[in-house]
Amino acid sequence: MINNAVRPAVLVVDDVEMNVMILEEILKDSYDVLTAGNGVQALEVLHTVKTLPKIILLDVFMPQMNGYEMLEVMKTDATLRRIPVIFITTSDSESEALSAGAVDFISKPFLPDIVKLRVKNQIELKNYSDSLEEMVAEKAAEITATLNNTLQSMANIIEYRNLESGSHVKRTQLFCEALIAHILKSSSTYTEELREMEPDVIVKSVTLHDVGKIGIPDKILLKPGRLDFDEFEVMKTHTTIGKNIIESILTNTESIYLQHCRDICYCHHERYDGKGYPQGLTGQDIPLSARLATLVDVYDALVCHRVYKAALPYEEALGIIKEGRGTQFDPILTDAFFEIADTFKEISLANQ
Repeated sequence: MINNAVRPAVLVVDDVEMNVMILEEILKDSYDVLTAGNGVQALEVLHTVKTLPKIILLDVFMPQMNGYEMLEVMKTDATLRRIPVIFITTSDSESEALSAGAVDFISKPFLPDIVKLRVKNQIELKNYSDSLEEMVAEKAAEITATLNNTLQSMANIIEYRNLESGSHVKRTQLFCEALIAHILKSSSTYTEELREMEPDVIVKSVTLHDVGKIGIPDKILLKPGRLDFDEFEVMKTHTTIGKNIIESILTNTESIYLQHCRDICYCHHERYDGKGYPQGLTGQDIPLSARLATLVDVYDALVCHRVYKAALPYEEALGIIKEGRGTQFDPILTDAFFEIADTFKEISLANQ
């Protein structure tokens, strides 16, 4: 129903002043009526009004820009294309008007009751559609929050099962956040690419890098020493297991968060020189999010105690990272890491 407390606006576009006056008289009791004499003027009105009209009554044949041309321009604008258009037309152009994308048409000469009913019906449909979209958006946000909490809980479970305090998850996230922040502030080759990838989502996703370890037997996951060949082959499958877990969730949503989770889970053990696993990807064929995860994960493994090894001194860890530049690690990311190596050390010391 139309809410009389807040009057909807209707934009009437016609080059014949008498037509505009008639439509304005028909609609003025229920709507705020905006007017324009052609498509160019109408677009100017749409770009200057504080509140967009609920519907547009658009003449087909006008000078400068006709109705079809104006509708094509509206389709290129994400906001304007959502405004329903009723074409003001003659009976012999109704089919063409609907094919162009109008939701309805009003034939000339105007019948007041028909004009009122068609405008009222289309505005009610628009209000209903808007309400549904808001409900869907709210539900999508709830689902995303639930998925986020579930996956983060899984990541923490893996750390506890792996005899970690959970600090590894926190540290890798803080390392990734610091490295990305530094790259975004610099003139790195990856600065613009990272901005487009929603870097805050990468930071959140990196905590899921080892979620696939949920499928690794305890006797391998918790072995206090080096794994033999067969054990290591089993351990390597945590990348594929993680990818499969994420893809089972991606069945219902293609959010950027879950895309980054999938790439990181599957590819964080790839090496820049192609000698990693599970696919043997090389260079920039490895997703950038995974290349970031590789560097921060290895750094944390080097400087912190694990069930299978003692922590290495920071200088020795830095030497290993430097040696891996261009072989294990992306050289551009490695250079950025060394520019803020002291920050990484501070994060490690503060989050043992």
